[in-house]
Amino acid sequence: MVSEQQTQIQQVIAVLRRDPSEGDEHFTDRVEELVGLCEAAGGEVKVRIVQTRARVDGALYLGSGKIEEVRLAVEAHDADVVVFDAELSPGQVRNLEGRLPCRVIDRTQLILDIFAQRARSREGMLQVEIAQLQYLLPRLTGRGVELSRLGGGIGTRGPGESKLEMDRRRIRERISHLRERLKGLESRRDVQRNRRARSTPAVALVGYTNAGKTTLLKRWTEDRGSIPVTSGQNRLFDTLDPLARRVKSGATGEIVVLDTVGFVQNLPHLLVDAFRATLEEATAVDLVIHVVDAVNVTHERMETTYKVLEQLDALNRPVITLFNKADLLPAGTNPPPDVRASASIYASAETGMNMEAFYQLIDEYLGMDTVRLSVVANNGEMDGLWSQLARMGRIVDVDHDPMAVHLDVERRIADRTRNQLLARYPDLFVQIEQREGESTLTPGAGQGSQFMLDPDGESHQEGAHHD
Repeated sequence: MVSEQQTQIQQVIAVLRRDPSEGDEHFTDRVEELVGLCEAAGGEVKVRIVQTRARVDGALYLGSGKIEEVRLAVEAHDADVVVFDAELSPGQVRNLEGRLPCRVIDRTQLILDIFAQRARSREGMLQVEIAQLQYLLPRLTGRGVELSRLGGGIGTRGPGESKLEMDRRRIRERISHLRERLKGLESRRDVQRNRRARSTPAVALVGYTNAGKTTLLKRWTEDRGSIPVTSGQNRLFDTLDPLARRVKSGATGEIVVLDTVGFVQNLPHLLVDAFRATLEEATAVDLVIHVVDAVNVTHERMETTYKVLEQLDALNRPVITLFNKADLLPAGTNPPPDVRASASIYASAETGMNMEAFYQLIDEYLGMDTVRLSVVANNGEMDGLWSQLARMGRIVDVDHDPMAVHLDVERRIADRTRNQLLARYPDLFVQIEQREGESTLTPGAGQGSQFMLDPDGESHQEGAHHD
């Protein structure tokens, strides 16, 4: 795959078809998204040309009169490329380039172009090249000798001139070879994922592109101590390759936060297929965080995310929706909660507004919030327990007569910690205080009394017959 060749801003004519039944809000969102995609690819949209019609023209996509209007706009603005907000057939591209004095690309090729610029990891570059070749394969005949042209700019980044001149057989062989290489990288990722799953809870940041996922990860690493990340830029598909960071959580624990590629409406299916391995990071986590731009909430954008998650079978785990950029909203105008999520919260990763409440919510859903574990032992036994208890949690208080150590441990491991202690020290008394105020007492084997905590926190012993 070639490196980025663009040296100057490309002049773009954006072309859209609007169905007569399409609402104003949805259409405006679609126009803004196409402009954002063009800008992300390094272009400047000079003119937006729209035709309202119920059906696509099989030969030219739009009517011949509207295409003539496009041609005049190209000449008036000395445009480099015309971008259509749809996937064009090979025949349509051939016919359009016969009438227009510049390159013609469709929405799929535009997104592929952006992905080609942003991929940095070996896995990401392989996935992009596979998607490009799959896009190219049915278009070899449709575009003929024009495939061998050289040049820079939007729509020209690809696997390279020699690959573009391959026949179908050689392209299929290349795709098979790339998939084999990708399998090797995916196997390594599976090993890392399984190792992580055994030791550390993980959450995935998903959502519409430019919702603020990378900014959220940057804020999280700054607040909870981790390797810092570069702040995201205000552009579509700013992050392509997945990024993982460990952050502190709970009393003494950590969680892994994964930043994934953003989604757009009608994300080309070949990109979903090619990036399945990357997107499947969202299926191997304990919690999915759906990041939504609170200033630009639309039903279509939220449904786009859920649709992709559904394709990846990633909806069988809790989803928390974070309405990001809530600091930019007027007071009292928060969007309604996400009814498909387990919980919704409003915050700002940029300013830090309400982020502590967000971290607490994540801890609770992962069981990383703390419960009080109280351990009662004879003074002689306690000498060998200190170092082990310090590793299990955070010691907060010590009582005497009887000797009792109170420590905070993560709720998700409280039962396991208690069982480990009793297995090694069967004469202990161990109690877990539940967050609701209830207590679960677990005496050692054969004990005839129970250790209880009073509401004021003082300890005492009562007979086993006490109800």
